[in-house]
Amino acid sequence: MDIDFIELATPTPEIAAVMDIWENDPALIPFIRPNPTEADLAKRHPVTVESLRERLEHNHIYLIYADGQPVGEVNYQVDPPQLYKKETGTAWVGINIGEVWARGKGIGAQAMFFLEKQARAQGLKRMELGVFEFNVRAIQLYTKLGYREIVRIDNFTYYQGQMWQDIRMEKYL
Repeated sequence: MDIDFIELATPTPEIAAVMDIWENDPALIPFIRPNPTEADLAKRHPVTVESLRERLEHNHIYLIYADGQPVGEVNYQVDPPQLYKKETGTAWVGINIGEVWARGKGIGAQAMFFLEKQARAQGLKRMELGVFEFNVRAIQLYTKLGYREIVRIDNFTYYQGQMWQDIRMEKYL
């Protein structure tokens, strides 16, 4: 499978439509954003050209293509307020493999390597991420890639009838 990462420089209606599907997929919502209540799991967060333009003011966003088809996106922010450790020169990373058929094929690992390369090129020294404790596969991947747990934040997100922790992980580049 040929994997490419293409920087999102100019959002289009077609890209917004694809990202809207991924970000509002009921199967993915519990994994890609915190949901303080059960009702939040059902809320849609529309992705539009304008909302993508706003995100690009603070995020470096890359679309992931597998064999020429968009399958997800990765992004990072530099020194954002949600960092647990407020260390200058830190990239906060996010990843979403939106297409079911593309999951479990190593694309997530390739995406993380790509983000690390981008962060190094920008002179960043550290990466931090949050992963919900029920996302065992992602935790295993991040651990395998050298990320280590730095803290657990209790009662962070609702899923399957209960509140779960957010595990913050870091890696020095």
